[in-house]
Amino acid sequence: QLQASGGGLVQAGGSLRLSCAAPGRTFISYAVGWFRQAPGKEREFVAAISRSGGTTYYSDSVKGRFTISRDNAKMVYLQMNSLEPEDTAVYYCAAKAESRADRVVVTSSLYNVWGQGTQVTVSS
Repeated sequence: QLQASGGGLVQAGGSLRLSCAAPGRTFISYAVGWFRQAPGKEREFVAAISRSGGTTYYSDSVKGRFTISRDNAKMVYLQMNSLEPEDTAVYYCAAKAESRADRVVVTSSLYNVWGQGTQVTVSS
C-alpha cells in the first residue's frame, strides 16, 4: 500500500505539496500517478510520472499549475500551485510496475497499488 499525505485546507490561489510514500518498498521499478475524486464525481486522472522520472503527463485541468516529481527511490510529490475551488477532492497516488523507464500510465485501471487518499479543500 502507498501512503499519501500533505492535504489540507487552503484558500484559492494557494499552494500545497502532496507526498506519496511506499513503506517497505521503493518506487524504482514503478510508474506513479496521481488521481482525484470529488464528491459525487468519478475518479479522474491528474498527473503521472515515468519510472525514470524523465517523462511526465498532466490533465488539461492542472497543466501549468501542478508539477509531479520523484526522488526515484522513496517518494513521489505533487506540487500544486494556483489552487482553485474546483481542485477540491480526495487525492490518491498509485503505482504500477513498469518495464519501460520512459512510459507514463494515465489509466487508473492499470495501476495495481493504491494509497488511502488525502483530502484537499480549496476555499473561495
